[in-house]
Amino acid sequence: MSKLVECVPNFSEGRDPKVIAEILAEIESVEGVQLLDQEMDKDHNRAVVTMVGEPEPAKEAAFRAIAKAAELIDMEKHTGEHPRMGATDVCPFIPISGLTMDECVQMARELGERVGKELEIPVYLYEAAASRPERENLADVRRGEYEGIRDSIATEPGRKPDFGPSRTHPRAGAIAIGARPFLIAFNVYLDTQNLRIAKDIANAIRHAQGGYRFVKAMGFEIKERRQVQISMNLVNYVQSPIFRVFETIKSEARRYGVAVVGSEIVGLTPLRAITKTADFYLQLENFKMNQVLEYKLKSRKVAAKEGYRGFLELVAAKTATPGGGSVSALAGALAGALGSMVSRLTVGKKKYANVEKELSQTLNKTETLRSELAFLVEKDAQAFDQVMTASKMPKATDFEKKQRDAKLQEATIEATSVPLEVMEKAVAVMEHLPVIAEKGNVNSISDVGVASLMAISAVKGAHMNVKINLPGIDDEKRRNEFVNKADVLLKKAEKFFEKAEKIVKENLG
Repeated sequence: MSKLVECVPNFSEGRDPKVIAEILAEIESVEGVQLLDQEMDKDHNRAVVTMVGEPEPAKEAAFRAIAKAAELIDMEKHTGEHPRMGATDVCPFIPISGLTMDECVQMARELGERVGKELEIPVYLYEAAASRPERENLADVRRGEYEGIRDSIATEPGRKPDFGPSRTHPRAGAIAIGARPFLIAFNVYLDTQNLRIAKDIANAIRHAQGGYRFVKAMGFEIKERRQVQISMNLVNYVQSPIFRVFETIKSEARRYGVAVVGSEIVGLTPLRAITKTADFYLQLENFKMNQVLEYKLKSRKVAAKEGYRGFLELVAAKTATPGGGSVSALAGALAGALGSMVSRLTVGKKKYANVEKELSQTLNKTETLRSELAFLVEKDAQAFDQVMTASKMPKATDFEKKQRDAKLQEATIEATSVPLEVMEKAVAVMEHLPVIAEKGNVNSISDVGVASLMAISAVKGAHMNVKINLPGIDDEKRRNEFVNKADVLLKKAEKFFEKAEKIVKENLG
């Protein structure tokens, strides 16, 4: 059985997708690692990334991501609801198959030593990798958060890191690296803004306060939703299952006269956790995992296809999203991917030694753009969903109408900004394609041609999506800005397309 490890680094950035896109590009640059998921939260100002791979590639991808985060995130300027200690706040390794927890512990220690030495970021080992009992609990390691650690690390003996200097990195702060079992990040929202209630309920279910053995919980105010949230880590979802924790929260909330309005899972969750929850609420009898169709169908071949097939099914479904905007972003991402492919097929070959440096630099740029455009596939769908949500807000009173109109304007501007960003990124991809066509591996010239076609389609498709949203924007000045920017980008794209197409046709003969 091949060794497979999951790594879930948490970054202290949930508001700027460009920063996360650059970090993701570092992860995806490592062969043997697959990016599974990314979640960003504006209120928490935090991103959770999930990747999986063999031990050595996973460790390398984690290091590159930590290094890039240290470059892009400044903890002196960071604010957010979630506790944090560094640009990369935590980086745990989780055994998936073919390796033990002890091996994950060794990975954590090796990565920690490298981060401390090469990046000069103080490293604290936690959970199964902890060097001392008082550092097993992440909350104890992170006590005082970034500011507290910054101010005491040099003078308090208990703050001495496991690796790295006894001072925080000037931008990246400190980091906790560890090994742990799989956990589920689970949040529950209440229909109140009273933070005290959320904190009291969190205390009732948290193990440290006498609650469930495998639950860590905190109460937060989520200003954007005008609600409070109970944010949890279920560190053993078998012994402290989702449904039991959820029912307890509902019961506790009723004591305060408030209701649960929704919940969410951040990142990935095992299928078994969901089926157990369904089993509980449906009162199923003798239910077994092999009754799940997808579980039966699962194979390497199916798994390889289900990603793009799933997206195609979503596009074809009787829903407004994902639609043309997401498809345009995907076309741009595919253009970037093809550009990267041709660059990789060129770099390292003796025949193209004289252009290796240039195409290596081009490869880094197309990879970053590919990740950014891939992020915009989902962001476009989310932006349009926000428009639909705003349009359904109540409008029975003048106050409600005013509130609805303001939210609708905000959502429409966002829904227009996203395709404009798709245009910008796709044009940036197109800027590199003539160079790749002229200097790249001639055997892949047709791939550059396809990349160019995909990119111009992305630009033209996104241009249409900008135009269709304009009538919904009341601010004439803002509308004109969108029109002017979109038209300029379209003209640039057409010029790059003509240039790349000419080179491709000349090489094809």
